[in-house]
Amino acid sequence: MNHHFREAYLDLRGSLVHAGLISMLGWQDIRLRYRRSTLGPFWITISVGVMIAMLGFVFGSICRSPVNEFLPFLGIGMILWTFISQTAIESCQGFTAAEGMVKQLNLPMSLHILRIVWKNVVFLAHNVIILPLLYLVLQIPLHWCMLLSIPGFFLLLLNEIWLCILAGVVCTRYRDLYQIVINLFQIAFYVTPIIWTPAVLPARAKVMLLDANPFYHLLEIVRAPLLGQIPTLLNYGVAAGIAACGWLAALYILGRSRKRIAYWL
Repeated sequence: MNHHFREAYLDLRGSLVHAGLISMLGWQDIRLRYRRSTLGPFWITISVGVMIAMLGFVFGSICRSPVNEFLPFLGIGMILWTFISQTAIESCQGFTAAEGMVKQLNLPMSLHILRIVWKNVVFLAHNVIILPLLYLVLQIPLHWCMLLSIPGFFLLLLNEIWLCILAGVVCTRYRDLYQIVINLFQIAFYVTPIIWTPAVLPARAKVMLLDANPFYHLLEIVRAPLLGQIPTLLNYGVAAGIAACGWLAALYILGRSRKRIAYWL
């Protein structure tokens, strides 16, 4: 088992050595995706902004929440969820999409996953532009605890990376899991407080849909500070616990499977 962890460690270290290559490949993916497009990645920002406006109008009325409270809650949740789900789903086919490089170049396997993560971080940076506009329009005051969203995001990113590595390896070995992952994220979207607020839940349902929902805690460590609130110790504890367990699983699977991935393609 120690051998597998060492293999994974060396693979990840090799990827960090090639950080410049990861950045270059990520930007290349963005340029190829939006070639001949005038607005480029901002098309995603526009579509997310329109989605927030429409869902805010509908579900704000259903939840009977004030607009200046519900729209930021929804906007931050939608932006973060788009990043979490899109990155994980795309990572399921990360090795398949990079089949030529995997078979022809001696590069760390985790590099192909980190390339996807970096690309989606860039997309996230574009989408975050929506938030200052929301704050200005709704006249939401700034608060010192908003700074807590920075370490919260790094903890979220730490969880996202192990999830992407695990999804990339397992879905390369078992291709049918890709559709299952998509369906699981669709279900998770509706059972996680993104388009609805925790206040609408009865007390008994909160245990299952909030306390036992890992995505809720990952969202809260970033969203709560941006809403002027301090995340609970439970939010941080669950997010940190998931990161520890997830990385152990991801490192073991990566170390055990990295030399076989090329043969699975």
